[in-house]
Amino acid sequence: QVQLVESGGGLVQAGGSLRLSCAASGSILSINAMGWYRQAPGKQRELVAALTGRGSTNYADSVKGRFTISRDNAKNTVYLQMDSLKPEDTAVYHCNADVLPRSGLRNVYWGQGTQVTVSS
Repeated sequence: QVQLVESGGGLVQAGGSLRLSCAASGSILSINAMGWYRQAPGKQRELVAALTGRGSTNYADSVKGRFTISRDNAKNTVYLQMDSLKPEDTAVYHCNADVLPRSGLRNVYWGQGTQVTVSS
């Protein structure tokens, strides 16, 4: 069974920083893309940042220049460095990964989420 576990969320004042981590575990052959999404109350889930296994990145316009996605392939872990945080960034952040398990079909997996709250 493949699992993704996020950590690093919390409460921070506007202008502060947080670093989120997401570790994938289980019987994994390879991971293609990994990414971060967020969902605030009353809003749909939106892409924050994504990173492919080939190194290309995508960011939401609202976080460009403030957030940075990175990946440690040896640890099957993706990170999201969040700087200059704004109250509008408050949401539950979920990571996902496109995984090829050692046994089974390729699938996209989601973590349970970590809360980020930015106070003004």
